[in-house]
Amino acid sequence: MSLSRLFVIIPLALLAQVEPPAQAEGPPPPPNIILIVADDLGYGDLGCYGREDVKTPHLDAMARAGLRFTDFHSNGAVCSPTRAALMTGRYQQRSGIEGVVTAAGHRHTGLPLDEITIAEMLQAAGYRTALFGKWHLGYDPKFGPNQQGFDEFRGFVSGNVDYQSHIDQVGRPDWWRDDQLEPDDGYLTELITDYSVDFIKQNRRRPFFLYLAHGAPHYPIQGPNDPAIRSPGKPNPQQGGRPEFLDGYRQMIETLDDSVARIRAAVRAAGLESNTLIVFISDNGPAERFGGNAGKLRGGKGTLYEGGHRVPCLAVMPGKIAAGESPETVMGFDWTATFAAIAGAGISAEKPLDGVDLSSLLFDGESLAERDLYWSRGVGSTAVRSGDWKLIVEKRRVELFNLKDDFQEATNVAEEHPDDVDRLQRKLKAWEQEVRRNVERRS
Repeated sequence: MSLSRLFVIIPLALLAQVEPPAQAEGPPPPPNIILIVADDLGYGDLGCYGREDVKTPHLDAMARAGLRFTDFHSNGAVCSPTRAALMTGRYQQRSGIEGVVTAAGHRHTGLPLDEITIAEMLQAAGYRTALFGKWHLGYDPKFGPNQQGFDEFRGFVSGNVDYQSHIDQVGRPDWWRDDQLEPDDGYLTELITDYSVDFIKQNRRRPFFLYLAHGAPHYPIQGPNDPAIRSPGKPNPQQGGRPEFLDGYRQMIETLDDSVARIRAAVRAAGLESNTLIVFISDNGPAERFGGNAGKLRGGKGTLYEGGHRVPCLAVMPGKIAAGESPETVMGFDWTATFAAIAGAGISAEKPLDGVDLSSLLFDGESLAERDLYWSRGVGSTAVRSGDWKLIVEKRRVELFNLKDDFQEATNVAEEHPDDVDRLQRKLKAWEQEVRRNVERRS
């Protein structure tokens, strides 16, 4: 008997008992966004990027479950510039944050308030926003996270703090709740993870942006069971808490790995896994003297060689991002543009983004359009990547590398390719003039 005849002979009395069809569902909720940033973690510091003497099973699992980038770059080779680019989606030169905002000499400078941060964009789109961990974009509370779009802030504003006492590198207490100093007990990595887990639980019924900015594995080198080495007015002159730096460094990374596991578990427990994008990156290359590892790359933190800015990057969103590996050349500020796009956040026409939206790459596997990318540590110390070519200019020294053939930057081929050197130098000059123009006008 056909299905249509079955419906015909059902008694009308039974039809009255059938529940009405469910109403069509509305649009899906906007995705939650979690950005996890390690501090001074090198390209070769994780198991999924080749390190064998440090155990990172949870980050390795995240790499298997999502997309692992092999050509991802921070915008800077030190902390503050990268964070300025991440927050604004624009080259940090536009906001004047081209070097480290130090505790000793820059207490009254910070990210200009006329810049529009990703937190402000997402806040305007209805997101609850929080930063737990490191800010490093201004010491004065008027430049703090709460003035830049974050509803909640717990953490430190300096470049680094003692992992136990939370004293900064000039001997001052540096642990804040919003715009007020408020000490809290706990090992740095575990404490900011506790805040983050609570935030996820409390905001599971509304879209949120969680920026989890770790201190690890930046010095001082302290494992979770090591004592404090700084006290008020007494910063430790040594940049580490133990002579065997390598062991302490390993413990710091493994505790960081545990933190990532707790964050992912909290997302699953809240029933948000399929609608939460989690991104893990490092702010720049490693401090090699403490045990950091750039893999086979040349250089480390503070340099414009690949080891200074090519860093780990993982992205996971089950059911949305296919597991795999991406060789696409990606920059830190691209995540800002991507977060704004997937959240439906507006972007100011007066502050256009330099980063590009990675949505088509993440969700559809499409390649990115070719573009040039730039780095600078100040006038006279710059680099440009154009296709496979990379030019580094350090005052009078000019180096040209073909990264396709020489990703270790072992052979300077500038003399063999003068036309390429000239072409890339002209690009650098034009870029420097353009990105610093707004800073000059502001001042």
